[in-house]
Amino acid sequence: MLPVPGPTSRTTSVGRNAACKDTFVLNQHTDYVVLIQCGDTDTYRKLCVMCLCSATPSQKYGTRGGRGEVVSSFGAVQGPRWTGKGQSAVRVEMLEGGENSLISSYKYMFQRLRDVRDVLTEKIEELGEELRSHFNIEEFSPVSLPVQDSITVLGQVCCDSNGKLNTQSVLLEAGQEQGGRQVPVDLSELKEFSLFPGQVVVMEGMNPSGERFVATKLYEGIPLPFYCPSEGKQEMDEVSEPVMVMMACGPYTPSESLTYDPLIDLITIINKDRPDMCILFGPFVDSKHEQIEKNQVTETFENIFKRCVDSIVEGTKGSGCRLVFVPSQRDVHHHYIYPQPPFNLSNLSKDDSARVTLAPDPCTLLIGNVTFGLTSTDILFHMGAEEISSGTGTERFSRIMKHMLTQRSYYPLYPPAEEVNMDYDKFQQFGQMNLTPDILIVPSELRYFIKDVIGCVCVNPGRLTKGQVGGTYGRLLIQPNPVLVEGKRVSPCIAGQVVKI
Repeated sequence: MLPVPGPTSRTTSVGRNAACKDTFVLNQHTDYVVLIQCGDTDTYRKLCVMCLCSATPSQKYGTRGGRGEVVSSFGAVQGPRWTGKGQSAVRVEMLEGGENSLISSYKYMFQRLRDVRDVLTEKIEELGEELRSHFNIEEFSPVSLPVQDSITVLGQVCCDSNGKLNTQSVLLEAGQEQGGRQVPVDLSELKEFSLFPGQVVVMEGMNPSGERFVATKLYEGIPLPFYCPSEGKQEMDEVSEPVMVMMACGPYTPSESLTYDPLIDLITIINKDRPDMCILFGPFVDSKHEQIEKNQVTETFENIFKRCVDSIVEGTKGSGCRLVFVPSQRDVHHHYIYPQPPFNLSNLSKDDSARVTLAPDPCTLLIGNVTFGLTSTDILFHMGAEEISSGTGTERFSRIMKHMLTQRSYYPLYPPAEEVNMDYDKFQQFGQMNLTPDILIVPSELRYFIKDVIGCVCVNPGRLTKGQVGGTYGRLLIQPNPVLVEGKRVSPCIAGQVVKI
């Protein structure tokens, strides 16, 4: 714990939580210390929120406009009250696990090209079998077979060079059962298409010469079913009222300063609105921050992260809010690998551990009986740079979200972006979707949104800071026990908003 700065410090009032009579006082000097006075017990807790290299707060962040402005909304616009109850009784559990989970010790990136090929081949065969069964296709023909009649082929989309995919560079690579050959694809006969490298597709068309496949029909992928809880689990769930879920994604500092002002503002909002659940995505210590890149910090990255997390856990204790921490590959102190193991916070007390969930990236989380798909990797940005489309009539974000759901993967792009270190052995186990999540959260550098895509509510809450200015965070009201109306599933998401910090 750092000492409280002396009398030369500048003191600023941050806010008051009327519900629990908490007072926040921020001292700015070489460190930040938040003093929380609990009116009921008249006790004090000291909370460090570090200011590392520079004590000068970001002027642009401090003078930002539009604080609290709702910039995107979904569902019930009128009526919902954006306050929770801080219900620690909300049940949270991971839908992945087992002996080979990412929590256990393992060596990563020890993979051979043959292993990568086997993973990709298995993916082609699994999705191909689902498509064959759904569309009643008799069999798949070899993609390079010279034939004058129309045939149906299965394969993975790839590019004929190291450049970006375009309509003239599309190849279809068949699985091992169909010969494993690559053949150029002519898309001119397709009225509409949306393709990206790594996409498993079924196409109908002709290949008279065996050298070029002329596609005339493209079959849509099929999403997995939604989660269906057992009767016993529904009875176990104690929470029946709507649950408020807040989400935010780092960085939690402005780009020109390592002052955690945005994080302090977020903690203030959490204590004021008392969400039942808060999902926090990394980076918490951003490897792309200028002062970290230039090695201008005066302590270890691990220590910075520890104090950052301590700040969040201690600062939200009075709200009773459940916390979920999801790492990012931009977290400079953590493993740069995908899938990414969860943080290790061995210093948490027993009480704090009970309300903190440490999740890997990606993961599927069960909150009540509602499934949340979470990933901090910017798949929107990566796929948006590679996807090509024509005549679809839908906007890009919806297409990318639909691809994730129908390809049943949190990262369906292959080859991955250069910054993503993919471990395909673990990716096969932990990077695939075992069901269609009710809510899919995909923070990105691209513009925030919240929308329904084939029954799944997809949210990009944006980042808490955008350069030197404030960014956005998201909040949802969900019904923890989804209901059926006339035998049809009703989305558990009552309302959602993206809000400026």
